[in-house]
This record gives sequence, structure tokens and C-alpha cells, in this order.
Amino acid sequence: MKKIAAAALMAVFAPACTSTQITQVMNDVSDQLNGEAPLTNADVVAGLKEALTKGAEHSVSVASVTDGFWKNSRLRIPFPPEAVKVKNTLNDLGMSAQVEKFEMTMNRAAENAAKEAVPVFVNAITQMTVADGFAILKGGDHAATDYLKEKTTAELIAKFRPIVEKATEQVALTSYWAPLAGAYNKATLITGGQAVNPDLNAYVTQKAIDGLFVLVADEEQQIRKDPLARTTDLLKRVFGAQ
Repeated sequence: MKKIAAAALMAVFAPACTSTQITQVMNDVSDQLNGEAPLTNADVVAGLKEALTKGAEHSVSVASVTDGFWKNSRLRIPFPPEAVKVKNTLNDLGMSAQVEKFEMTMNRAAENAAKEAVPVFVNAITQMTVADGFAILKGGDHAATDYLKEKTTAELIAKFRPIVEKATEQVALTSYWAPLAGAYNKATLITGGQAVNPDLNAYVTQKAIDGLFVLVADEEQQIRKDPLARTTDLLKRVFGAQ
């Protein structure tokens, strides 16, 4: 009886509908026959908020543990790569142990700073509009990650930097960084080399944020591409409807 009713409905409306509209009507009818109401705008946004919150929380949980950065080759913060000559100079001076401790401290600072990210992410997600939601749903593979970057980077910098500063202050090598970087940068005026950022805390802060978003992007990719990653009915319906 339900199938007959559906067919009758299509017979009435099909002549006035485009093929896209017909498909949508059929999908809505199919949903209703299966006991599911069609997705509303509110459903879509709720699904995206749920996905983003879960992804952000998991990313932070991975990054913020001990060795979350230090032992993850994708996240590990190295001695500033453009300052390899500075690092080599320190090693030549017999400071290789201090260099390693310094690098570990940078990564520990990132791990500690990452703990502050969840409320920042949740606040941005909570403020997502319907327009934001549909732009993300129909955007590229990293549309949600890009949305969070745009909405949270400034606040993350403000929260991360004091933690990074506190950590780097405890390492003796940090006090050598600014004069070494300054001297190196003066030399580049003659050698033509690439100048380094004398603001070490800015470097570590940015690397911490970059690493966190590597994980957020992974989470987004998984939810978009892998049905098994959609752990609730709402996520399955929202992302399965793309």
C-alpha cells in the first residue's frame, strides 16, 4: 500500500519536477517508507558538530600525552630546520646533549599546550551556522579542518604561547638562542643564507598548532572516507548522504 502511495505521489509531482528534484523526492519518500524522516538543515549541522567535536577531542587526546609530539615523526618539532648551521655549531662546541634536551623541551611544551585546545575547538564548533555546515559538508576533504583553523588559530596562539614560554625558560640553551640566531642572521647578509626566526617561542607555538591540525585533518578524512568511522546513526546519515 505504501509503495502504491509513493508511486501515486510521483505521478502527481513528476511532470513539474526536474530530475534532481525527482531524485530528492524519491529519497525523501524512501526515508519515510523506511521509518526515517529526511535530513533537515538542523540534522546536517548537528551531525557536523558531532563529527568535529569527536575528531577534535580525539586529536587533542593523541597530541597531549607524553611523547605525543616527541615520538610521532609527523608531529615532532625539530631544531628549526633553517638553523641547521646553528645546531651544528652547538654540537661542535660539545653541546649535543643540551641540543637534544632542548628539542625534547620544545616537544614537551607542545604536548602540554595541546591540552588547552579542546574548549577552543568546542567554542568554534558551537558557533557554526547552517551556511558553515553546508559549506563544510560539500567542501573539499579538509573543509572542516580549514574552518577550525580559521576560527581558532588566533585563540590557540594566545593560549599556547605562555605554556611554551614557561617550558623553554627552563632550558639553558634557550638563553643562547636569540644571540646565536641574531649572529647567524647577520652572517646571512653576506652569505646569502636564509635568516632564522629569533623568536623561538613563536616557532614552537606555531609548530604545536600545525601538529594538532595534522591530527584534526586525519580525523576529518577518516569520517569522510571510512563508513566505519561514523560511529552514530546521525553521522552515518549526514556523511553517507554526500
